[in-house]
This record gives sequence, structure tokens and C-alpha cells, in this order.
Amino acid sequence: MSPIEHASPKAPAADPRAYDAEPFLPDRGGLPAHRRAAADCRGCPLYEDATQTVFGKGDGSARLLLVGEQPGDQEDRQGEPFVGPAGRLLRRALDEAGIDADTTYMTNAVKHFKFTRPPGGGKRRIHKAPDLREVAACRPWLLAELRLVRPEIVVALGATAGKALLGGSFRVTKDRGTLLPLPAGEAEGAYVVATLHPSAVLRADDRDAAYAGLVSDLRVAAEALAGPGP
Repeated sequence: MSPIEHASPKAPAADPRAYDAEPFLPDRGGLPAHRRAAADCRGCPLYEDATQTVFGKGDGSARLLLVGEQPGDQEDRQGEPFVGPAGRLLRRALDEAGIDADTTYMTNAVKHFKFTRPPGGGKRRIHKAPDLREVAACRPWLLAELRLVRPEIVVALGATAGKALLGGSFRVTKDRGTLLPLPAGEAEGAYVVATLHPSAVLRADDRDAAYAGLVSDLRVAAEALAGPGP
């Protein structure tokens, strides 16, 4: 064959268990191109059981970008982030904090739903937290979204999102509700505000107190956007 016949665009990794999404990212293009490419991502084994990739969605030039852990059952079925019970609670909290959800961009640290089945079988799919390898494998997609959207403030919803953005030493209980600079190379000049994931609010013993804390943390983000700068 001629060299032209051998030429090809950026090729996916030969081993689907290589735990690296980087080979699946497009060489160029904006969010639509990345969303299309993500649909075929085989960067970790989670794609094997998930219905589909759930890429981020929202305002492509949003000043506020929200990062959750991973899609849930409803997100996996519908192909959009934050459309289940946690997403509805999040939108209510954003509204109370003075943030229009339609002006934000929402995504997850991991783009495929990870789940287990009930003991003894059954159709119900039970959420299972992604491990560090899976978060690291999917991180190139998150970094691409940050680069393309270029938000001023990023809200990390929960520990997984916080660690994906700030590293393994991040702790929600210690770092929540304050403006922290994002590491260089993620979103130049942006700050992150960490808080609970809305699903944690739904599971909380004192749901009212947990929800109030979520709204309070989101108000920190809202005030940063409204002010002259962090």
C-alpha cells in the first residue's frame, strides 16, 4: 500500500483497557466535535456496560461550569448530565443562590455510568463510585471542556470532582465553600468552589441542613461572578 493509504487521523488506543481517553480526543474543533468524538470513547472499561457517553451540556461560553462525579441512571438513559433527581435539586439550589442554570455548563468528571446489580440479580442499576484510574482516564475530556468553555468559576460537586480538579489531597469537608485557584493549565485564571454533590444532599440524614449548605456554597460562586474579581 502507498503511504497515503496508511495515513489516518489520531487513532484510538489499541487496548480498550489502557485507561486513557487522550487518544480519542479530536485534534481540533469545539465542543460539538468533542461531543461527537466522546460518543466513541473506549478510554476505560466503563463504556462496556453504560448505555452511552454522557458529555457535558450547556452554554459553551459559560462563566460558571459545574462538575459532578459521573452520570446516574437517568443521565445514562437520556444522554444528558443532571437530568435525574440530583439534577433537579441542583437546579433548585442554583436558583436560590441567584444563578440561572441555563447560563451554566454542566458536566461530570467521568462520562460513563458505573453501576452494580443487586445481590441475586435484578434489573436495578446501583450507582458505584468511579475509582482513581477511571477518573484519571476520563480527565482529558474534562480538561478539554475547561479549555473550550473557559469559565471564570468552576463548581466542584463532591469529592470525585474536587480530586479531578485539585488533586488527591482535596477534601470536601476541609475545602468547601471557598474560592481556590485552579491549577495552571486547567482553566487559566479560573477559580473553583467545592461543595457537596446534590445526590449527597438527597441521602443526608438532615436533608434541610445539607441543602442549605449547598445553596450557601453556590452563593460564594454567585458572589464571585457578581463582584470585581476573586
